Amino acid sequence: MSLAAPRSTSQEITDDPPLSPSGVTPFGSSYLGFFRLSIYALVTLTLMPVQILILLIARRFWWALPFAYHKLCCRIMGLQVRIVGTPAKARPVLLVSNHVSYLDIPVLGSIMPVAFVAKTEVAQWPGYGWLAKLQRTVFVDRRRNTTMQQRDSIHARLMSGDALVLFPEGTSNDGNRILPFRSALLSVAEAVTEPPLTVQPVSIAYTSVNGVPLGWGLRPLVAWYGGMELGGHLWRFSRLGMVEVVVQFHNEARVGDFPSRKELTRHCSDAVAGGVDRALGGRLPP
Repeated sequence: MSLAAPRSTSQEITDDPPLSPSGVTPFGSSYLGFFRLSIYALVTLTLMPVQILILLIARRFWWALPFAYHKLCCRIMGLQVRIVGTPAKARPVLLVSNHVSYLDIPVLGSIMPVAFVAKTEVAQWPGYGWLAKLQRTVFVDRRRNTTMQQRDSIHARLMSGDALVLFPEGTSNDGNRILPFRSALLSVAEAVTEPPLTVQPVSIAYTSVNGVPLGWGLRPLVAWYGGMELGGHLWRFSRLGMVEVVVQFHNEARVGDFPSRKELTRHCSDAVAGGVDRALGGRLPP
């Protein structure tokens, strides 16, 4: 396994071609993969009608089942979540995170009750689109001429007391770096004035499999990006053993602490990149 130092930021990810979905995983068990995916499918299909019922008759408790579901999914899929720092307790709160994989959703969702901000295409994904809707995901169109409308949608959810997760990179990446943060959707931070919006940067890093550091070349076994096929990647991942993921919650910030939205975006990007580098380099506190 490669132990090369991670890159923190990049403009492009095209220099690292995605692993072929049909490629041979260097380790793992097909029996384990079949067992995990069978249990995952059974649990998901069983709980989906329950969440629909909750949204129909007890909408204020929409978060309870997804919170428990994500914890259970992490256990089923062998995700060991290590938390560094403290999640913000203030509301409204916008969590600003890097994005490595679809696995980020159960990882973050298992730590605290959250809803996610996702691109509109996610709503059309087979299976996962339904799951996103049942968790009251805020779907946004990333075209520039719709920014104000998206800002209003996010603003309304924040003011209702929800904790929202935003992935300002706009896409997932290979897990070895973060991509430039886009400041446009952070414009919602300027719109929430009373009570003041808390913005908390969050770093996600997948660091090891079965206690062995996950090097540069094998990190795409967990990261999902580029032209990777979802089904093939999920099968390959499910065959792995126990995967450690480090989630670091950085110091909270507020819009008034910065002269502009771009400065706030830069602050979040620097904090997240630093957290990813420390986690991949094994430099986190015990």
